[in-house]
Amino acid sequence: MNTLLWVLVGLTAYSAAALYLSQRGLLPDSVRVQGPFTTVHTKRGREFIDWVATPKRFWRAWSNLGVGAALVIMAGMFFFLLVQGIAIARDPPAPSTVNQPQNFLVIPGLNDFLPLSVAPEIVFGLLVGLVVHEGGHGILCRVEGIDIDSMGIFLFTIIPLGAFVQPDEESQREASRGGRTRMFAAGVTNNFFVTFLAFALLFGPVIASVGVAPGMAVQGAYGGSPAAEAGVAQGDRITAVGGAPVGNETSLDDVLLSIDERTVAVELDGGESAAGREARTVDVERALVVTGSVAGNPANISVAEEDEPISVTAVNGSPVYTRVGFADAVGEDRFAELETERGTVTIPVGAYLIQVAEDGPLAASGAPTEPGVIVTAIDGERVVSSTELTRALDGSEPGETVAVEVYHDGELDTYEVTLGENPQDGSGFLGVNIFPGTSGLLLTDFGVQSYPAGTYLELLGGDGGPDAAGLSGAVGDSPLAAVYISLVLPLASLVLGIPNFPGFTASVFNFYSIGGPLGFLGTGVFVLANVSFWMGWINLQLGLFNCIPGYPLDGGRILRTSVEAVVSRLPVTDRNRVVSTITTGVGVTMLLSLLLLLFGPTLLG
Repeated sequence: MNTLLWVLVGLTAYSAAALYLSQRGLLPDSVRVQGPFTTVHTKRGREFIDWVATPKRFWRAWSNLGVGAALVIMAGMFFFLLVQGIAIARDPPAPSTVNQPQNFLVIPGLNDFLPLSVAPEIVFGLLVGLVVHEGGHGILCRVEGIDIDSMGIFLFTIIPLGAFVQPDEESQREASRGGRTRMFAAGVTNNFFVTFLAFALLFGPVIASVGVAPGMAVQGAYGGSPAAEAGVAQGDRITAVGGAPVGNETSLDDVLLSIDERTVAVELDGGESAAGREARTVDVERALVVTGSVAGNPANISVAEEDEPISVTAVNGSPVYTRVGFADAVGEDRFAELETERGTVTIPVGAYLIQVAEDGPLAASGAPTEPGVIVTAIDGERVVSSTELTRALDGSEPGETVAVEVYHDGELDTYEVTLGENPQDGSGFLGVNIFPGTSGLLLTDFGVQSYPAGTYLELLGGDGGPDAAGLSGAVGDSPLAAVYISLVLPLASLVLGIPNFPGFTASVFNFYSIGGPLGFLGTGVFVLANVSFWMGWINLQLGLFNCIPGYPLDGGRILRTSVEAVVSRLPVTDRNRVVSTITTGVGVTMLLSLLLLLFGPTLLG
């Protein structure tokens, strides 16, 4: 039996046993069960809440701030969900990882974007978020004279999921409309405050204490590649190749392209890092392999990331072991014969364009816009791979006119292109999406994948060093931009084009160094970083979700009291019906929008 089946059997057995005990009155009155969910109620602790609620003027002022923020966010959530729901209903997107139902649950491991490696920090952040949320309701209950029927904890079987406060319904109805509104807003107010504290700690002293260790961080090595055969693996840092220092993926690529020797000495883990590894040197015997491919490439070779690499043994009859040797064997020819372990094939050689923007400079010159265009030369200079094309564009200027030779549909043609401006670095711009390799094949003579350690650190407000990709400047440097970045980092592969942020786990300690104001904590800084990041992220999510204006969420309750306040000033006879019509209409709209977000792409796509 697999793990999921054992879990389902356990949940069924627990639910059946709990139902049996409950029906026969064998459970205490304080314990209530509903399937696998259990609530434990108590009246103890109300004196403590009364004591905390003593400065009533402070708590009312505090919650009034929260009411204002909640109303603004409620309006934003309403329009966001409404627009998203309409867009999905009109043009359903293809189902993808992000809109799978399980990814709307904050459960590490089940949610594809929340790794199990940081499950303790995520669970702790969730518990803190639920406690401060319900605690806020409890405090404002006493401030506004609303009795508390019970308090307690909420469990999934025996696993604590949070706390709750259950107001007395009669005294809640007797409270003023403003008092009830403040009480409903208190939970999200506290969640946003915890978010502020957590992010202030993270973006301040925590990230200031983390630096990038020297070298290129290795995310992994392709199975069967030269690097993997030499023992280079995930967690290593490449700090030098053939005696030349390596600082990031670009410098590693530059060093490898400058050396044609088949065997190179690779230094790993030089310099200081938080992991404290000793430097070592391995010899890598290079061989030219295909580690990836794009669909429809002219060689008709398909290699997925999880597949074993395909060896390329010769080009135009000459044995090749490196990308330098590949380029030399191709020379000025536009076509080359590749001998691989899957056979021999003749292909056009150049930079493969996945996409040509229809409003971009290349398309404006009359070049074809279908996928599969291959650039073979720029101003007469041979382009063998994406590297040569990128370098040629980096050395150009916006407004410059260049002759771009392309291969498409069996023909070679040249187009005069007036370059646009690259929004990232201001260099010349073709308006294309380039596949990283040659002719739709990801060719390498080394075979490692880089980990964007510096980019993550830069996005979190630290010094990303040479490994950073400059994404923080593109996103923005305002506090709101920092909050946005924190929200999307777990979804970075979809939003920023880099792998999803896994947190500062032990597997990446070797990529960072420790110093600054909290350097005395050692690797404890990473624990603090994980706790503050996930606590801020989860509390922000809890606050935003509860601001959705639909019952039974806090936003729906605030909506009702707000509508009641407005309708009470209108010259209408049946005010209750008007209030119910408005709140029900908004609530149903929100429910339908959420259902479309969850299931629309699958059911309608």
